[in-house]
Amino acid sequence: MIETVCLSIALVCGLSLRQVGLPPMVGYLLAGFVLSAAGPWIGLPPETRPVLEHLSHLGVMLLLFAVGLKLKLGQIVQRQVLGGGLAHAVLTIALLAPILALAFGLDWSTATLIAVALSFSSTVFSAKTLESKRDLGTFYGRTAIGILILQDLIALVALIVWGGDTPSPWAFLLLGLPLLRPVLHWLLDFAGHDELLLLAGLVVALVLGETIFSQLGLSSELGALAMGVLLSTHRKAAELSEALWSLRELFLVAFFLQIGLAGLPGVQDLLIAAGLVLLLPVKAGLFFLLFVRFGLSARTAFLAALSLATYSEFALILSASLQPDWLVPLALAVSLSFLVAAPLDRISQRMFERFEGRLCRFEPRRLHRDDQPADLDGAEVLVLGMGRTGTAAYDQLVQTGAALTGFDADGYRAAAHRDEGRRVLMADVEDAGLWRALDLGPLAAVLLAMDSIEAKVYAARALRRKGFRGQIVGHALYEDELPRLREAGATHTYLTMAQAGVALADQTARALAEAEAPPAASLPNS
Repeated sequence: MIETVCLSIALVCGLSLRQVGLPPMVGYLLAGFVLSAAGPWIGLPPETRPVLEHLSHLGVMLLLFAVGLKLKLGQIVQRQVLGGGLAHAVLTIALLAPILALAFGLDWSTATLIAVALSFSSTVFSAKTLESKRDLGTFYGRTAIGILILQDLIALVALIVWGGDTPSPWAFLLLGLPLLRPVLHWLLDFAGHDELLLLAGLVVALVLGETIFSQLGLSSELGALAMGVLLSTHRKAAELSEALWSLRELFLVAFFLQIGLAGLPGVQDLLIAAGLVLLLPVKAGLFFLLFVRFGLSARTAFLAALSLATYSEFALILSASLQPDWLVPLALAVSLSFLVAAPLDRISQRMFERFEGRLCRFEPRRLHRDDQPADLDGAEVLVLGMGRTGTAAYDQLVQTGAALTGFDADGYRAAAHRDEGRRVLMADVEDAGLWRALDLGPLAAVLLAMDSIEAKVYAARALRRKGFRGQIVGHALYEDELPRLREAGATHTYLTMAQAGVALADQTARALAEAEAPPAASLPNS
Protein backbone atom coordinates (compact mmCIF):
# COMPACT_ATOMS: atom_id res chain seq x y z
CA MET A 1 0.00 0.00 0.00
CA ILE A 2 2.78 2.45 0.95
CA GLU A 3 4.73 1.92 -2.24
CA THR A 4 1.59 1.99 -4.42
CA VAL A 5 0.38 5.37 -3.14
CA CYS A 6 3.77 7.08 -2.67
CA LEU A 7 5.32 6.02 -5.96
CA SER A 8 2.17 6.81 -7.95
CA ILE A 9 1.73 10.31 -6.51
CA ALA A 10 5.47 11.01 -6.82
CA LEU A 11 5.40 9.95 -10.49
CA VAL A 12 2.35 12.10 -11.32
CA CYS A 13 3.75 15.18 -9.55
CA GLY A 14 7.24 14.69 -10.97
CA LEU A 15 5.92 14.40 -14.54
CA SER A 16 3.60 17.38 -14.09
CA LEU A 17 6.29 19.71 -12.78
CA ARG A 18 8.73 18.67 -15.48
CA GLN A 19 6.19 19.73 -18.11
CA VAL A 20 6.36 23.32 -16.84
CA GLY A 21 10.16 23.40 -16.83
CA LEU A 22 10.82 22.53 -13.17
CA PRO A 23 12.98 19.60 -12.09
CA PRO A 24 11.16 16.46 -10.88
CA MET A 25 12.54 16.89 -7.34
CA VAL A 26 10.20 19.86 -6.86
CA GLY A 27 7.35 17.56 -7.87
CA TYR A 28 8.41 15.06 -5.23
CA LEU A 29 8.23 17.83 -2.61
CA LEU A 30 4.71 18.65 -3.81
CA ALA A 31 3.84 14.95 -3.64
CA GLY A 32 4.88 14.93 0.02
CA PHE A 33 2.46 17.74 0.82
CA VAL A 34 -0.27 15.96 -1.16
CA LEU A 35 0.33 12.81 0.89
CA SER A 36 0.24 14.82 4.10
CA ALA A 37 -3.11 16.41 3.17
CA ALA A 38 -4.75 13.31 1.65
CA GLY A 39 -3.40 10.74 4.09
CA PRO A 40 -6.60 10.33 6.18
CA TRP A 41 -8.80 9.94 3.07
CA ILE A 42 -6.62 7.48 1.15
CA GLY A 43 -5.91 5.31 4.17
CA LEU A 44 -2.17 5.90 4.27
CA PRO A 45 -0.70 3.47 6.84
CA PRO A 46 0.78 5.04 9.99
CA GLU A 47 4.16 3.44 9.25
CA THR A 48 4.51 5.44 6.01
CA ARG A 49 6.53 8.25 7.49
CA PRO A 50 9.02 6.02 9.39
CA VAL A 51 9.56 3.94 6.24
CA LEU A 52 10.16 7.04 4.12
CA GLU A 53 12.47 8.51 6.75
CA HIS A 54 14.55 5.34 6.71
CA LEU A 55 14.72 5.26 2.90
CA SER A 56 15.54 8.97 2.75
CA HIS A 57 18.32 8.43 5.28
CA LEU A 58 19.79 5.75 3.00
CA GLY A 59 19.45 8.09 0.02
CA VAL A 60 21.30 10.94 1.74
CA MET A 61 24.05 8.54 2.84
CA LEU A 62 24.47 7.19 -0.69
CA LEU A 63 24.53 10.71 -2.10
CA LEU A 64 27.28 11.76 0.32
CA PHE A 65 29.13 8.51 -0.40
CA ALA A 66 29.00 9.35 -4.13
CA VAL A 67 30.23 12.88 -3.39
CA GLY A 68 33.09 11.37 -1.41
CA LEU A 69 34.01 9.15 -4.36
CA LYS A 70 34.66 12.30 -6.39
CA LEU A 71 36.12 14.39 -3.58
CA LYS A 72 39.71 15.45 -3.08
CA LEU A 73 40.55 16.55 0.44
CA GLY A 74 42.60 19.46 -0.89
CA GLN A 75 39.44 21.27 -1.95
CA ILE A 76 38.25 21.62 1.66
CA VAL A 77 41.39 23.29 3.01
CA GLN A 78 41.49 25.99 0.34
CA ARG A 79 41.24 29.62 1.45
CA GLN A 80 37.96 30.36 -0.29
CA VAL A 81 36.33 27.32 1.34
CA LEU A 82 37.56 27.64 4.90
CA GLY A 83 37.65 31.43 4.94
CA GLY A 84 34.53 32.00 2.89
CA GLY A 85 32.51 29.25 4.55
CA LEU A 86 33.35 30.22 8.12
CA ALA A 87 32.91 33.95 7.45
CA HIS A 88 29.51 33.33 5.84
CA ALA A 89 28.35 31.24 8.79
CA VAL A 90 29.47 33.83 11.35
CA LEU A 91 27.91 36.76 9.47
CA THR A 92 24.64 34.89 8.85
CA ILE A 93 24.30 33.96 12.52
CA ALA A 94 25.14 37.51 13.61
CA LEU A 95 22.45 38.87 11.26
CA LEU A 96 19.64 36.37 11.86
CA ALA A 97 19.91 35.53 15.56
CA PRO A 98 18.90 39.03 16.81
CA ILE A 99 16.07 39.21 14.24
CA LEU A 100 14.67 35.82 15.31
CA ALA A 101 15.02 36.65 19.01
CA LEU A 102 13.21 39.98 18.69
CA ALA A 103 10.56 38.91 16.15
CA PHE A 104 9.47 35.69 17.86
CA GLY A 105 10.47 36.26 21.47
CA LEU A 106 13.00 33.42 21.43
CA ASP A 107 15.79 33.06 23.93
CA TRP A 108 19.25 33.69 22.53
CA SER A 109 20.25 30.03 22.56
CA THR A 110 17.23 28.97 20.51
CA ALA A 111 17.55 31.95 18.14
CA THR A 112 21.23 31.16 17.59
CA LEU A 113 20.49 27.49 16.88
CA ILE A 114 17.87 28.36 14.26
CA ALA A 115 20.24 30.92 12.71
CA VAL A 116 22.92 28.23 12.51
CA ALA A 117 20.47 25.91 10.78
CA LEU A 118 19.52 28.62 8.27
CA SER A 119 23.17 29.33 7.45
CA PHE A 120 23.47 25.90 5.81
CA SER A 121 22.82 25.17 2.13
CA SER A 122 21.30 21.95 0.83
CA THR A 123 23.88 19.24 0.21
CA VAL A 124 21.28 17.07 -1.52
CA PHE A 125 20.06 19.80 -3.88
CA SER A 126 23.48 21.23 -4.74
CA ALA A 127 25.26 17.91 -5.19
CA LYS A 128 22.39 16.57 -7.28
CA THR A 129 22.20 19.60 -9.58
CA LEU A 130 25.99 19.85 -9.94
CA GLU A 131 26.18 16.17 -10.77
CA SER A 132 23.35 16.37 -13.30
CA LYS A 133 25.24 19.17 -15.09
CA ARG A 134 28.53 17.22 -14.73
CA ASP A 135 29.96 20.22 -12.89
CA LEU A 136 31.19 18.51 -9.72
CA GLY A 137 34.77 18.69 -10.99
CA THR A 138 34.66 22.31 -12.12
CA PHE A 139 36.28 24.97 -9.97
CA TYR A 140 32.97 26.49 -8.91
CA GLY A 141 31.52 23.01 -8.30
CA ARG A 142 34.47 21.96 -6.16
CA THR A 143 34.21 25.22 -4.21
CA ALA A 144 30.48 24.71 -3.57
CA ILE A 145 30.97 21.10 -2.46
CA GLY A 146 33.82 22.14 -0.17
CA ILE A 147 31.56 24.74 1.47
CA LEU A 148 28.80 22.11 1.89
CA ILE A 149 31.17 19.68 3.58
CA LEU A 150 32.36 22.43 5.91
CA GLN A 151 28.72 23.21 6.75
CA ASP A 152 28.08 19.52 7.46
CA LEU A 153 30.92 19.61 9.98
CA ILE A 154 29.45 22.77 11.57
CA ALA A 155 26.07 20.97 11.78
CA LEU A 156 27.76 18.11 13.60
CA VAL A 157 29.24 20.57 16.11
CA ALA A 158 25.80 22.19 16.55
CA LEU A 159 24.21 18.82 17.34
CA ILE A 160 26.90 18.18 19.92
CA VAL A 161 26.67 21.63 21.56
CA TRP A 162 22.86 21.96 21.68
CA GLY A 163 22.00 18.28 21.91
CA GLY A 164 24.25 17.55 24.81
CA ASP A 165 25.75 14.52 23.06
CA THR A 166 29.48 14.22 22.76
CA PRO A 167 31.56 11.95 20.55
CA SER A 168 32.98 8.86 22.16
CA PRO A 169 36.43 9.24 23.74
CA TRP A 170 37.48 6.66 21.17
CA ALA A 171 36.62 9.00 18.27
CA PHE A 172 40.33 9.80 17.92
CA LEU A 173 40.68 6.33 16.37
CA LEU A 174 39.17 7.79 13.19
CA LEU A 175 42.59 9.30 12.54
CA GLY A 176 43.58 5.77 11.57
CA LEU A 177 40.89 5.49 8.87
CA PRO A 178 43.44 5.83 6.03
CA LEU A 179 44.83 2.48 7.18
CA LEU A 180 41.57 0.92 5.92
CA ARG A 181 42.17 2.17 2.37
CA PRO A 182 44.20 -0.87 1.17
CA VAL A 183 41.56 -3.26 2.55
CA LEU A 184 38.68 -1.35 0.92
CA HIS A 185 40.56 -1.14 -2.36
CA TRP A 186 41.17 -4.88 -2.25
CA LEU A 187 37.44 -5.42 -1.67
CA LEU A 188 36.56 -3.47 -4.84
CA ASP A 189 39.17 -5.38 -6.83
CA PHE A 190 37.89 -8.71 -5.53
CA ALA A 191 34.22 -7.76 -6.16
CA GLY A 192 34.79 -7.38 -9.89
CA HIS A 193 31.89 -5.70 -11.67
CA ASP A 194 28.08 -5.61 -11.94
CA GLU A 195 25.99 -6.41 -8.84
CA LEU A 196 28.93 -7.51 -6.69
CA LEU A 197 30.58 -4.13 -7.12
CA LEU A 198 27.26 -2.46 -6.23
CA LEU A 199 26.90 -4.64 -3.11
CA ALA A 200 30.47 -3.89 -2.08
CA GLY A 201 29.76 -0.17 -2.34
CA LEU A 202 26.56 -0.48 -0.31
CA VAL A 203 28.37 -2.42 2.42
CA VAL A 204 31.17 0.15 2.61
CA ALA A 205 28.78 3.13 2.67
CA LEU A 206 25.81 1.87 4.67
CA VAL A 207 27.39 -0.73 6.92
CA LEU A 208 30.96 0.36 7.61
CA GLY A 209 30.28 4.09 7.36
CA GLU A 210 27.22 4.04 9.60
CA THR A 211 28.46 1.44 12.07
CA ILE A 212 31.89 2.92 12.69
CA PHE A 213 30.80 6.54 13.01
CA SER A 214 27.56 5.85 14.93
CA GLN A 215 29.42 3.74 17.49
CA LEU A 216 31.79 6.66 18.02
CA GLY A 217 28.94 9.13 18.52
CA LEU A 218 29.29 10.77 15.12
CA SER A 219 26.96 11.28 12.15
CA SER A 220 26.40 8.27 9.91
CA GLU A 221 26.17 10.66 6.94
CA LEU A 222 29.67 11.88 7.76
CA GLY A 223 30.72 8.22 7.86
CA ALA A 224 29.37 7.58 4.37
CA LEU A 225 31.21 10.65 3.09
CA ALA A 226 34.47 9.49 4.72
CA MET A 227 34.15 6.01 3.18
CA GLY A 228 33.66 7.59 -0.23
CA VAL A 229 36.81 9.67 0.22
CA LEU A 230 38.79 6.54 1.10
CA LEU A 231 37.69 4.93 -2.16
CA SER A 232 38.04 8.05 -4.32
CA THR A 233 41.56 7.11 -5.45
CA HIS A 234 40.53 3.64 -6.65
CA ARG A 235 40.35 3.06 -10.40
CA LYS A 236 36.76 1.77 -10.03
CA ALA A 237 35.50 4.86 -8.16
CA ALA A 238 33.73 6.27 -11.24
CA GLU A 239 32.27 2.86 -12.13
CA LEU A 240 30.95 2.41 -8.60
CA SER A 241 29.40 5.88 -8.64
CA GLU A 242 27.58 5.05 -11.87
CA ALA A 243 26.38 1.73 -10.46
CA LEU A 244 24.90 3.47 -7.41
CA TRP A 245 23.22 6.23 -9.43
CA SER A 246 19.74 4.75 -10.03
CA LEU A 247 19.44 3.29 -6.54
CA ARG A 248 20.48 6.57 -4.97
CA GLU A 249 17.98 8.52 -7.07
CA LEU A 250 15.12 6.26 -5.97
CA PHE A 251 16.00 6.63 -2.30
CA LEU A 252 16.22 10.41 -2.69
CA VAL A 253 12.60 10.45 -3.88
CA ALA A 254 11.76 9.27 -0.37
CA PHE A 255 13.83 12.14 1.04
CA PHE A 256 11.76 14.76 -0.75
CA LEU A 257 8.50 12.97 0.07
CA GLN A 258 9.21 12.88 3.78
CA ILE A 259 9.96 16.62 3.85
CA GLY A 260 6.41 17.26 2.63
CA LEU A 261 5.05 14.74 5.13
CA ALA A 262 6.42 16.85 7.98
CA GLY A 263 2.98 18.47 8.04
CA LEU A 264 0.76 21.02 6.36
CA PRO A 265 1.67 24.62 7.16
CA GLY A 266 -0.50 27.14 8.92
CA VAL A 267 -0.70 30.86 8.17
CA GLN A 268 2.15 31.73 10.52
CA ASP A 269 4.29 28.94 9.05
CA LEU A 270 3.67 30.33 5.55
CA LEU A 271 4.62 33.86 6.61
CA ILE A 272 7.83 32.67 8.29
CA ALA A 273 8.78 30.58 5.25
CA ALA A 274 8.03 33.45 2.86
CA GLY A 275 10.20 35.80 4.90
CA LEU A 276 13.06 33.30 4.88
CA VAL A 277 12.78 32.83 1.12
CA LEU A 278 13.08 36.61 0.68
CA LEU A 279 16.44 36.37 2.46
CA LEU A 280 17.87 33.93 -0.14
CA PRO A 281 19.26 36.74 -2.36
CA VAL A 282 21.05 38.11 0.71
CA LYS A 283 22.48 34.66 1.40
CA ALA A 284 23.70 34.24 -2.19
CA GLY A 285 24.99 37.83 -2.37
CA LEU A 286 27.04 37.36 0.78
CA PHE A 287 28.60 34.22 -0.66
CA PHE A 288 29.42 36.09 -3.89
CA LEU A 289 31.13 38.97 -2.09
CA LEU A 290 33.15 36.61 0.10
CA PHE A 291 34.22 34.48 -2.86
CA VAL A 292 35.52 37.43 -4.88
CA ARG A 293 37.24 38.67 -1.73
CA PHE A 294 39.16 35.37 -1.71
CA GLY A 295 40.28 35.75 -5.33
CA LEU A 296 37.58 33.99 -7.35
CA SER A 297 36.51 35.38 -10.71
CA ALA A 298 33.07 36.99 -10.95
CA ARG A 299 31.70 34.02 -12.92
CA THR A 300 33.06 31.36 -10.56
CA ALA A 301 31.83 33.30 -7.52
CA PHE A 302 28.38 33.83 -9.06
CA LEU A 303 27.83 30.20 -10.07
CA ALA A 304 29.10 28.87 -6.74
CA ALA A 305 26.95 31.34 -4.80
CA LEU A 306 23.86 30.43 -6.83
CA SER A 307 24.51 26.73 -6.15
CA LEU A 308 24.42 27.51 -2.42
CA ALA A 309 21.28 29.69 -2.50
CA THR A 310 19.06 27.17 -0.68
CA TYR A 311 18.24 26.12 2.84
CA SER A 312 19.49 22.78 4.01
CA GLU A 313 17.95 19.47 4.94
CA PHE A 314 20.27 19.66 7.97
CA ALA A 315 18.06 22.49 9.20
CA LEU A 316 15.29 19.88 9.43
CA ILE A 317 17.58 17.43 11.20
CA LEU A 318 18.55 20.04 13.78
CA SER A 319 14.95 21.19 14.18
CA ALA A 320 13.56 17.67 14.53
CA SER A 321 16.15 16.86 17.19
CA LEU A 322 16.25 20.12 19.11
CA GLN A 323 13.38 22.47 18.10
CA PRO A 324 10.34 20.45 16.86
CA ASP A 325 8.09 23.53 16.93
CA TRP A 326 10.08 24.97 14.03
CA LEU A 327 10.05 21.83 11.88
CA VAL A 328 7.04 22.74 9.67
CA PRO A 329 8.06 26.35 8.79
CA LEU A 330 11.64 25.22 8.18
CA ALA A 331 10.45 22.31 6.04
CA LEU A 332 8.36 24.74 4.01
CA ALA A 333 11.27 27.19 3.72
CA VAL A 334 13.57 24.38 2.52
CA SER A 335 10.95 23.27 -0.02
CA LEU A 336 10.35 26.81 -1.30
CA SER A 337 14.10 27.44 -1.54
CA PHE A 338 14.35 24.40 -3.84
CA LEU A 339 11.42 25.71 -5.85
CA VAL A 340 13.16 29.08 -6.31
CA ALA A 341 16.67 27.73 -6.87
CA ALA A 342 15.81 24.99 -9.38
CA PRO A 343 14.76 27.20 -12.32
CA LEU A 344 17.48 29.75 -11.53
CA ASP A 345 20.10 27.02 -11.60
CA ARG A 346 18.99 26.03 -15.09
CA ILE A 347 19.60 29.55 -16.43
CA SER A 348 22.59 30.41 -14.24
CA GLN A 349 24.94 30.84 -17.20
CA ARG A 350 22.52 33.15 -19.02
CA MET A 351 21.95 35.12 -15.82
CA PHE A 352 25.67 35.71 -15.48
CA GLU A 353 25.94 36.85 -19.09
CA ARG A 354 23.04 39.25 -18.50
CA PHE A 355 24.65 40.86 -15.44
CA GLU A 356 28.31 40.23 -16.29
CA GLY A 357 29.20 43.91 -16.60
CA ARG A 358 27.95 44.73 -13.12
CA LEU A 359 29.30 41.58 -11.48
CA CYS A 360 32.79 41.94 -12.95
CA ARG A 361 33.19 45.25 -11.12
CA PHE A 362 33.68 43.19 -7.95
CA GLU A 363 36.29 40.91 -9.54
CA PRO A 364 39.72 41.10 -7.88
CA ARG A 365 42.80 42.08 -9.86
CA ARG A 366 44.67 38.97 -8.77
CA LEU A 367 42.66 35.80 -9.41
CA HIS A 368 42.92 32.41 -7.77
CA ARG A 369 45.36 30.17 -9.65
CA ASP A 370 42.51 27.89 -10.80
CA ASP A 371 40.75 30.93 -12.30
CA GLN A 372 43.71 32.11 -14.37
CA PRO A 373 43.19 32.48 -18.16
CA ALA A 374 44.28 29.53 -20.30
CA ASP A 375 47.08 29.81 -22.89
CA LEU A 376 46.98 27.83 -26.13
CA ASP A 377 50.75 28.24 -26.57
CA GLY A 378 50.62 28.01 -30.36
CA ALA A 379 48.30 25.00 -30.64
CA GLU A 380 46.94 24.14 -34.09
CA VAL A 381 44.15 21.88 -32.81
CA LEU A 382 42.09 22.44 -29.65
CA VAL A 383 40.09 19.60 -28.08
CA LEU A 384 37.31 20.81 -25.77
CA GLY A 385 36.34 18.14 -23.24
CA MET A 386 38.88 15.46 -22.36
CA GLY A 387 36.62 12.57 -21.41
CA ARG A 388 36.76 9.25 -23.25
CA THR A 389 35.79 10.74 -26.62
CA GLY A 390 38.10 13.74 -26.36
CA THR A 391 41.01 11.64 -25.12
CA ALA A 392 40.64 9.16 -27.99
CA ALA A 393 40.53 12.03 -30.50
CA TYR A 394 43.56 13.70 -28.90
CA ASP A 395 45.64 10.50 -28.99
CA GLN A 396 44.69 9.86 -32.62
CA LEU A 397 45.58 13.41 -33.67
CA VAL A 398 48.96 13.19 -31.94
CA GLN A 399 50.01 10.83 -34.76
CA THR A 400 49.46 13.62 -37.33
CA GLY A 401 52.17 15.73 -35.73
CA ALA A 402 49.82 18.68 -35.13
CA ALA A 403 50.36 20.85 -32.05
CA LEU A 404 47.54 19.94 -29.66
CA THR A 405 45.97 21.43 -26.55
CA GLY A 406 43.01 20.08 -24.58
CA PHE A 407 40.60 21.94 -22.29
CA ASP A 408 38.57 20.34 -19.52
CA ALA A 409 36.53 21.97 -16.76
CA ASP A 410 37.52 19.26 -14.27
CA GLY A 411 40.82 20.31 -12.73
CA TYR A 412 41.62 16.84 -11.43
CA ARG A 413 41.00 15.24 -14.82
CA ALA A 414 43.19 17.87 -16.49
CA ALA A 415 45.99 17.16 -13.99
CA ALA A 416 45.71 13.41 -14.64
CA HIS A 417 46.07 14.02 -18.38
CA ARG A 418 49.17 16.15 -17.81
CA ASP A 419 50.67 13.35 -15.72
CA GLU A 420 50.19 11.07 -18.75
CA GLY A 421 52.02 13.48 -21.04
CA ARG A 422 49.09 15.30 -22.69
CA ARG A 423 48.88 19.08 -22.77
CA VAL A 424 45.54 19.64 -21.06
CA LEU A 425 44.49 22.79 -19.20
CA MET A 426 41.64 23.37 -16.80
CA ALA A 427 39.19 25.74 -18.48
CA ASP A 428 35.42 26.12 -18.48
CA VAL A 429 34.26 26.65 -22.06
CA GLU A 430 31.06 28.37 -20.88
CA ASP A 431 33.09 31.16 -19.30
CA ALA A 432 32.90 34.25 -21.53
CA GLY A 433 36.05 35.59 -19.85
CA LEU A 434 37.99 32.57 -21.13
CA TRP A 435 37.27 33.46 -24.76
CA ARG A 436 37.90 37.18 -24.31
CA ALA A 437 41.38 36.57 -22.88
CA LEU A 438 42.31 33.65 -25.15
CA ASP A 439 44.83 34.26 -27.95
CA LEU A 440 43.89 31.82 -30.74
CA GLY A 441 47.19 32.26 -32.60
CA PRO A 442 47.63 29.63 -35.36
CA LEU A 443 44.61 27.61 -34.23
CA ALA A 444 43.10 25.84 -37.26
CA ALA A 445 40.57 23.36 -35.85
CA VAL A 446 38.49 22.85 -32.71
CA LEU A 447 36.89 19.56 -31.60
CA LEU A 448 33.74 19.80 -29.46
CA ALA A 449 33.98 16.66 -27.32
CA MET A 450 32.05 17.80 -24.22
CA ASP A 451 28.99 15.90 -22.98
CA SER A 452 26.62 18.87 -22.80
CA ILE A 453 25.05 20.09 -26.03
CA GLU A 454 24.58 23.49 -24.37
CA ALA A 455 28.33 23.75 -23.74
CA LYS A 456 29.10 22.76 -27.34
CA VAL A 457 26.73 25.39 -28.75
CA TYR A 458 28.12 28.05 -26.42
CA ALA A 459 31.74 27.25 -27.33
CA ALA A 460 31.04 27.24 -31.08
CA ARG A 461 29.29 30.62 -30.89
CA ALA A 462 32.03 32.10 -28.72
CA LEU A 463 34.67 31.00 -31.23
CA ARG A 464 32.80 32.53 -34.16
CA ARG A 465 32.18 35.77 -32.25
CA LYS A 466 35.89 35.97 -31.56
CA GLY A 467 36.55 35.78 -35.30
CA PHE A 468 37.73 32.17 -35.57
CA ARG A 469 37.39 31.02 -39.20
CA GLY A 470 38.80 27.52 -38.90
CA GLN A 471 37.10 24.15 -38.69
CA ILE A 472 34.78 23.31 -35.80
CA VAL A 473 33.96 19.62 -35.50
CA GLY A 474 31.24 18.38 -33.15
CA HIS A 475 29.37 15.20 -32.36
CA ALA A 476 25.94 14.66 -30.84
CA LEU A 477 23.97 11.79 -29.37
CA TYR A 478 20.66 12.86 -30.89
CA GLU A 479 19.81 13.93 -34.42
CA ASP A 480 17.83 17.01 -33.36
CA GLU A 481 21.03 18.41 -31.79
CA LEU A 482 22.92 18.52 -35.10
CA PRO A 483 21.09 21.60 -36.49
CA ARG A 484 21.88 23.49 -33.29
CA LEU A 485 25.59 22.76 -33.71
CA ARG A 486 25.57 23.84 -37.36
CA GLU A 487 23.67 27.03 -36.54
CA ALA A 488 26.21 27.83 -33.82
CA GLY A 489 29.05 27.60 -36.35
CA ALA A 490 30.17 23.96 -36.51
CA THR A 491 31.49 23.01 -39.96
CA HIS A 492 31.43 19.24 -39.49
CA THR A 493 28.89 17.31 -37.40
CA TYR A 494 28.04 13.67 -36.93
CA LEU A 495 26.00 11.34 -34.74
CA THR A 496 28.15 9.49 -32.23
CA MET A 497 26.31 6.18 -32.33
CA ALA A 498 25.93 6.28 -36.12
CA GLN A 499 29.65 6.80 -36.60
CA ALA A 500 30.38 4.03 -34.11
CA GLY A 501 28.20 1.76 -36.24
CA VAL A 502 30.05 2.80 -39.41
CA ALA A 503 33.42 2.09 -37.79
CA LEU A 504 32.17 -1.28 -36.56
CA ALA A 505 30.95 -2.16 -40.09
CA ASP A 506 34.34 -1.16 -41.53
CA GLN A 507 36.09 -3.44 -39.05
CA THR A 508 33.72 -6.27 -39.95
CA ALA A 509 34.34 -5.77 -43.71
CA ARG A 510 38.10 -5.89 -43.16
CA ALA A 511 37.77 -9.05 -41.08
CA LEU A 512 35.70 -10.71 -43.82
CA ALA A 513 38.23 -9.67 -46.47
CA GLU A 514 41.06 -11.15 -44.45
CA ALA A 515 39.13 -14.39 -43.96
CA GLU A 516 38.42 -14.76 -47.71
CA ALA A 517 41.94 -13.89 -48.87
CA PRO A 518 43.87 -16.97 -50.18
CA PRO A 519 46.83 -18.00 -48.07
CA ALA A 520 50.19 -16.76 -49.29
CA ALA A 521 52.06 -19.28 -51.49
CA SER A 522 54.93 -20.96 -49.74
CA LEU A 523 58.39 -20.17 -51.09
CA PRO A 524 60.42 -23.05 -52.64
CA ASN A 525 63.33 -24.30 -50.65
CA SER A 526 66.65 -22.92 -51.87
